[in-house]
Amino acid sequence: MPRFDYVRAGSVAEALELLAEPGLTSRPLAGGTDVLVYVRHEKPPFDRLVDISRVPEMKVIERRGDEIVIGAAVTYTEAAESALLQETAGCLVEACLTVGGPAIRNAGTLGGNVVNAAACADSLPPLVCLDTVAHLRSLAGARSLPVSALIEGANRTGIGPGELLTHFTFSLPPAGVRHAFIKLGRRNAQAISRLSMAAIGRLDERGRVDYVRLSPGAVMPTPRRFPEVEDLLLGQLPTDELLAVAGVKTAEVMIAVTGRRWSTEYKEVAIQALAERTLRRALGQ
Repeated sequence: MPRFDYVRAGSVAEALELLAEPGLTSRPLAGGTDVLVYVRHEKPPFDRLVDISRVPEMKVIERRGDEIVIGAAVTYTEAAESALLQETAGCLVEACLTVGGPAIRNAGTLGGNVVNAAACADSLPPLVCLDTVAHLRSLAGARSLPVSALIEGANRTGIGPGELLTHFTFSLPPAGVRHAFIKLGRRNAQAISRLSMAAIGRLDERGRVDYVRLSPGAVMPTPRRFPEVEDLLLGQLPTDELLAVAGVKTAEVMIAVTGRRWSTEYKEVAIQALAERTLRRALGQ
């Protein structure tokens, strides 16, 4: 394994100073579940890792007014076991429980999963479904942007040199919504997503859809919601026929963006069924 330096930060301010220290190429280290695998096979593009895994400000899960705040160094296990997230972000909790095994969930972090920007990242569909905002800081100041805009492509983000993803926020979903997350892999446990889907939904007193969000994973160049499908459902009774049409529409949107390629024959059928199943759960059918 190549040699590199390591230092632990005790605060966000200290981490930013270390990341900007001249003469060194430094990178943040949270859970290390991706970077430590990478450096076994590739020459690391950094001289030093700055450990942010124990920075208190980056470990919070709390409500602030009408927003939920999640620190970027929160692990999958901590997120899954949070009563607040179980109440407000069920699809994210479900996604965290599908990541790897206990050892990976105890070490890996939500911030690391987002920054790694893998198309198959399990946290991205729920975070995008919740319209989550990513908050970045550097010595030059702070800025915020939607998670969907932060990801610029496979393993590419808009995070600049010296910037640190510190936390996420999302607005409280409306009362009475239901959450769903479903993941398809090559096996039932410890599998990388071949396809995933997050959905949030609610029916009004007439049984019609009055709130719905849908976001797939591992099929699009960048993460996004599918408003084309959401608009199809709003104000309608979620019948079997309508949900089947929603599944077909989901596949059509995917193909319109990605085009047809060797995997489309499988994904077209799979995403139709997955969208239908996920929406059925989110809409309580």
